[in-house]
Amino acid sequence: MSLGGDAPMRVVIVTGTDTGVGKTVTTAALARIGLDRGLKVAVVKPAQTGVSAGEPTDVAVIEQLSGCRHLTELVRLSDALAPDSAARRAGIEIPRVTELATQSLSAAASCDLLLVEGSGGVAVRLDTAGGTLLDLADALAHEDATAEFVVVTRLALGTLNHTELTVTAIRTGGHPVTGLVVGAVPDPLGLAEQSNLSDLPRVTGLPVLGSLPEGVGHWQPARFRATCAQWFDSDWLVQP
Repeated sequence: MSLGGDAPMRVVIVTGTDTGVGKTVTTAALARIGLDRGLKVAVVKPAQTGVSAGEPTDVAVIEQLSGCRHLTELVRLSDALAPDSAARRAGIEIPRVTELATQSLSAAASCDLLLVEGSGGVAVRLDTAGGTLLDLADALAHEDATAEFVVVTRLALGTLNHTELTVTAIRTGGHPVTGLVVGAVPDPLGLAEQSNLSDLPRVTGLPVLGSLPEGVGHWQPARFRATCAQWFDSDWLVQP
């Protein structure tokens, strides 16, 4: 899908092997890197759950850390559950992922880069009709906006299984996976963490695009913005 010129808008879906693996901080880092490379960046959170009135949402955290001002949250639910579960408890019907895809592209009109942060993993239901993040990617493709996935994972025991299952699900769904990001790297690394860091590329066939030090989501924004590009091994985000 071409927006604002001949160059197609790049769509990157940031998903994870689980909840709490560092998707939001990763999205903030990618947004900042894109901005620093002169791109017009938009961030969309299709479904936000587990946030009560007055608590910072994921898009608020991304805005604070990255300085990106083009952010959109499509659905918000207070219960800390999967979106469809939270919606059913509240008696609310979430728009189908086809509509969420349309809204995402509309929110990113004229932008060069659209970052879509998922909720939990790729099989989490984003709407009350059973649509998942993979279905959202299908819907984007139907609108000529091919999305690539970046999988955020952790280094703890179990990550090889979780990460390989996630990557397999995305590939089986017919979508490209660009690489992995380790969302929170502890210091020092234990034996399991050291082993997993080298084994993740082997079991998935994907590069580790970046590794974020543990705790950087609590850094002051100026420090975060000045440092985040150093956590990634290449300029893949701005390469055609």
